[in-house]
Amino acid sequence: MEQAITPFEALEQLVEAAGSQGALGTALGVTQQAVWKWVQSSKRLPAEHVLNAERLYGISRHDLRPDIYPRDYPPAPDARWNGVDRRAGAST
Repeated sequence: MEQAITPFEALEQLVEAAGSQGALGTALGVTQQAVWKWVQSSKRLPAEHVLNAERLYGISRHDLRPDIYPRDYPPAPDARWNGVDRRAGAST
């Protein structure tokens, strides 16, 4: 079984995968100083960057932010919502 890593360890892996704090900042559209602050203060990656970081570097969203993307979250239902139900509220 795979050993879970902490969000801080996932953030460190993200910086390593990017090559540097500056490269990660550029890829995510923030400054190197912002990335440095996340790392130095042991903060989690801000939520607005998680999906892009996962796409770019392959570090799992479940590891980066388990508070938002828990591993045990149930899958989405098969039925999809396709927009406004025009019949709702219509008078007959």
